[in-house]
Amino acid sequence: MVTDFIPYENIRFFSRLIKDYVLEKGLLRPFYNRFPTPLNFEEQIKEKALQFSEPSRKKLVERLKEQYLDVQTSDKVLKNITLLGEKNTFTITTGHQLSLFTGHLYFIFKIVSVINTTKQLSKLYPDYNFVPVYWMATEDHDFEEINHFHLSGGKTICWNSEQKGATGDFSTRSLSIVFEAFSNALGLGKNAENLRVLFRDSYLENSTLARATRYLVNALFQEYGVVIVDGNDRELKREFTPYMKNDLLHHIAYQEVSKQAEKLYTLDNTYPIQVNPREINLFYLTTGSRHRIERRDEGFDVVDTKIKFTKDKILRELEEYPERFSPNVILRPMYQEVILPNLAYIGGGGEIAYWLELKGFFERERVVFPMLMLRNSAMLISERQQAKIQKLGLSVEDLFLKSNDLKDKKVRALSTFPIDFTPQKEALQKQFSDLYILAAQTDVSFMNAVRAQEVKQLKGLTHLEKRLLKAQKRKLSDELERVVVLQRELFPNGGLQERFSNFTDFYLEVGEEFIPTLISDFDPFDFRFVVVKLV
Repeated sequence: MVTDFIPYENIRFFSRLIKDYVLEKGLLRPFYNRFPTPLNFEEQIKEKALQFSEPSRKKLVERLKEQYLDVQTSDKVLKNITLLGEKNTFTITTGHQLSLFTGHLYFIFKIVSVINTTKQLSKLYPDYNFVPVYWMATEDHDFEEINHFHLSGGKTICWNSEQKGATGDFSTRSLSIVFEAFSNALGLGKNAENLRVLFRDSYLENSTLARATRYLVNALFQEYGVVIVDGNDRELKREFTPYMKNDLLHHIAYQEVSKQAEKLYTLDNTYPIQVNPREINLFYLTTGSRHRIERRDEGFDVVDTKIKFTKDKILRELEEYPERFSPNVILRPMYQEVILPNLAYIGGGGEIAYWLELKGFFERERVVFPMLMLRNSAMLISERQQAKIQKLGLSVEDLFLKSNDLKDKKVRALSTFPIDFTPQKEALQKQFSDLYILAAQTDVSFMNAVRAQEVKQLKGLTHLEKRLLKAQKRKLSDELERVVVLQRELFPNGGLQERFSNFTDFYLEVGEEFIPTLISDFDPFDFRFVVVKLV
């Protein structure tokens, strides 16, 4: 149940760039194709339909059917895969690393946002089919970012492994130890047992992390028809080889993304450069390794290896073994848009920020730039926490304040007398205004003395106000501690809940209704922060 909507501009955890984007500030208009309103999808559909060919659809369906050969999934997923072969079918996509047991909450939020977008579009455009897609980042090699997740009470479940290379290929054999730690942390009850079975069946019954993640996401979302794409696929990469060749030889991404990022920063220096392109934005994949490719005078080197190529040899390698070439964060969005009939990408603030650097690159390569949608962002609160908020006389928005500011506000509200010396400061300033009239009739030195005295006395009043506030904080320490404890619960590690907590804690509370609740409460076209009371 939604209890509050909070505009992003009122939340300090979101960047200025993202706040300006959702407000459709005009200065950002050159950096995207169409703003994601439901009605704007009509033109996006027309544009993508002209570009995405029947052979591309056929290849996509073939590869997805192959990827799903060993997966027991729903009829709705299988139907969606088949529908992708039809010219009136389009996708809405999100992507993410293979985070252990979904990692942070926003992993779930992204996929829910995709599902709900396709639902709304299906109602608005009944002549078209819309398929929700989760793109598995199976080639990513930042294992430290995905090898853990957090539970309440300060418990972190971590997978230690010495494996290297693309994480999708990691063996799950050592996850039996992790399962034991996770199982012991869950406690008893039906919901806990459901989670044990889900973890066990995902990670202990599948040989690689890619297979385990597909199983997990399918188990959670198959009833909604979510199609899972693994881009680490020889034949899909073959479709992308012309663009990889351009990157190797002409450095188009480097040229265009650098220009776009600089333009963004020039517009407003609070818009940070999110990603820096390289001359070559490809990795070379071998068993157990993923290393950057760099251009040299005499050809191409695979960094930190002894592998070298001449120009002719690397082009032949690309043609014969496209699966050995892996797009980085700059090139992967292009890969996705080339092989999918995609209309929109749904991502978090950081993702939208780097996508805004890519439009010039897409235009140069003549690939339709997708609509960029900020995923739903939310705080989930229990009935107990909701009751605490009301008992403490707080609003949900109060809890988004910095801790000291929240305590100051609460002290002022609880005090039986005002802790605000504004009237005294105004009275003092009025007295000094009369002195300034007198000082104007004398010399500059007296005027300076009056000004110095005014500053000194105003500082004194400010100091006394702070002393009074501090004294009241000591007096009301018990009440303030309850406020601080609640804020820590809702903002673990001092940040947004969705960027730290795992879905486990919330599933333990509400069980199988967890995802349906989010499906019901999230509106992907309402660009406000959502507060959801779990019941």
